[in-house]
Amino acid sequence: MENIRNFSIIAHIDHGKSTLADRMLELTGTIEERRMREQVLDSMELERERGITIKMQPVRMRYRASNGSGPEYILNLIDTPGHIDFSYEVSRALGAVEGSILLVDATQGVQAQTLTTLGMAQSARLKIIPVISKIDSPLARIEEVRDEIIGLLKVKKEDILLVSGKTGEGVEKLLGEIVRRVPAPAHGQVGKFAIAGTAFRSLVFDFKYSNHRGVIVFVRVFNGSVKQGDKLKFKVADKEFQSLEVGILAPEEKKVPELVAGEIGYIVTGIKEPGIASVGDTVTSSTDVGSALAGYHKPHPVVWASVYPENQDYFTALKQALFRLRLSDSAFSFEEESSGVLGRGFRAGFLGMLHLEIITERLRREFSLPLVITLPSITYRIVYKDGSEGNIYTPSFFPEDHLINAVWEPWVRATVIVPPAFISRVIQLLYEFEAELGETNDFGEARTSLTFEMPLRELMRGFFDKLKSVTSGFGSISYSVSGERLADVTRLDILIADEVVPAFAKIISRRQVETESESDVDKLAAVLPRQMFTLKIQAKALGRIYASRTLSGMKKDVTQHMYGGDITRKMKLREKQKKGKKRMKERGKVNIPQDVFLKMIRHG
Repeated sequence: MENIRNFSIIAHIDHGKSTLADRMLELTGTIEERRMREQVLDSMELERERGITIKMQPVRMRYRASNGSGPEYILNLIDTPGHIDFSYEVSRALGAVEGSILLVDATQGVQAQTLTTLGMAQSARLKIIPVISKIDSPLARIEEVRDEIIGLLKVKKEDILLVSGKTGEGVEKLLGEIVRRVPAPAHGQVGKFAIAGTAFRSLVFDFKYSNHRGVIVFVRVFNGSVKQGDKLKFKVADKEFQSLEVGILAPEEKKVPELVAGEIGYIVTGIKEPGIASVGDTVTSSTDVGSALAGYHKPHPVVWASVYPENQDYFTALKQALFRLRLSDSAFSFEEESSGVLGRGFRAGFLGMLHLEIITERLRREFSLPLVITLPSITYRIVYKDGSEGNIYTPSFFPEDHLINAVWEPWVRATVIVPPAFISRVIQLLYEFEAELGETNDFGEARTSLTFEMPLRELMRGFFDKLKSVTSGFGSISYSVSGERLADVTRLDILIADEVVPAFAKIISRRQVETESESDVDKLAAVLPRQMFTLKIQAKALGRIYASRTLSGMKKDVTQHMYGGDITRKMKLREKQKKGKKRMKERGKVNIPQDVFLKMIRHG
């Protein structure tokens, strides 16, 4: 145990965590040069394409000082996601290690998510190693960023390391500092809490699913040891199982005789049902009578959207695909629902907008499913006039205004970090999105943080994109749900050919009704293909139509085959066409293509 070092890399999204991990794997010889590639720990095609980490990936490295002297150390690295949607997973990963590298981009400096993850690491009492990355960039502001970190951590200048994940500069020194600064794991110790007894206890910080072997959990062992054939138990799920295999990740799975206290590895459970394994659960010996390790909580969905197959023939395939994804992602939940227009589908809950995008993209790529996804919404608590209460997840089920006594909605507490030059624009933006500004702090020479509270509904209304736009890409945000407040909202329905389309329904602030109505009908008129007949696109809220556009029907020249002759012959044909169009308008159904739904969601 004295030669083990467990650590993670924490940083704002896109600050170079995965690139630094690549160089570490290269320097320690964990991966042969011929098999090396960029973002080697990001195994998902989607991660590599977007350049972000979605799933945490643990890896074991063996390290000996470059001069070859001294003992060999085992370095266990957990590469964590940087996006705020996955902050709970990051908090559990931090509970599995003793130290953390705080990585700050030399070109961008301290960002909002840097503060959030740093707060988690400090509350877990981890040893923090401050590191400035991307020092090879011509835009690097090393001295300014160093001053920001000194102000943030109250450390000495020489404590801050400089590295380049791209060129490898400074990485060898960083590995030596990890060995020197990060404490070795203590037997039976989780942070500041001691574990009584000698029975096997471990923390699940991630898991995945295999068709042949079931759920494979990634664990940090705190007490005792585990080997193949041991009878084990998920404490929170209260489910017993037998370990089919134990091993380490280097970075591919490698079977070992046993995992002992202080080590990080995997356990093959053989479980093939969703909802059993979850991040933060405790895996113990089946005879252990102690309680689960502290810190677990069930992640609650923040964003909801309904997912329907484009064709009802795909309903069963969609159901199976959702079950498969649930087996490797406990934060994702779904239940069956039906809609008069869209047929049978599922209402799904996500941790945030990125989580929603990732799940729907995986459904399309991994399962080749044509889908219709409704506009995302949040949970509203409705108090009805008769005194009863209910939760509404889907905008199309939001009740009429005359039935409602009060509506409660979730609010978030958020922090935005921007250069001082953009503060006035950000304050104007906060007003537009119904935010209440709190305190403002300056740190470093050119960084200001603004703390504020705002409705989650408004945060989802394109706030991220607007923030990036008004701050020329320099603004960063981190947030957490802070509680409920009374809401002044109503339902906005979109009617196409006098028929309500549930997928386009949304819940909006009453003060936004006119602008949202105009915006939605304009967007829909621009992306909806023309039909054989003229149709109206309307936006309806508070019992009246707020905006309307007419989409003219396609027209064929029915007289083009005629040459000369009496004009009345042409008039008869045109009259006949007119009557046909009228009948079509009365009976015709508008077929809305899949890409129209997607375009409305993306810009919604």
